[in-house]
Amino acid sequence: MRTIEKQRPPTRTVHGWAISVLHEAGAIRECDDHGWMKDRADPHARDLALEIASKHPPAGLTAQAATEAVREVLDSIGDSCPECLPD
Repeated sequence: MRTIEKQRPPTRTVHGWAISVLHEAGAIRECDDHGWMKDRADPHARDLALEIASKHPPAGLTAQAATEAVREVLDSIGDSCPECLPD
């Protein structure tokens, strides 16, 4: 008879955590057709994401390291989907 193991909590990378914070704040969105993340260029959403990162950093990161991780991810995301045809 098989035994069921306890479900482990999801593990995230710092990069994945930063993406989730940016998405939650509305600073980035997903391309409807291809799934790439796109920068919404909303300064208020960016500020909110940085505030969330500094006040609620993941375990093992300082507030400064968390905000830097969010900035790095945001800097790596463009405002257009690389697979969408230009208008």
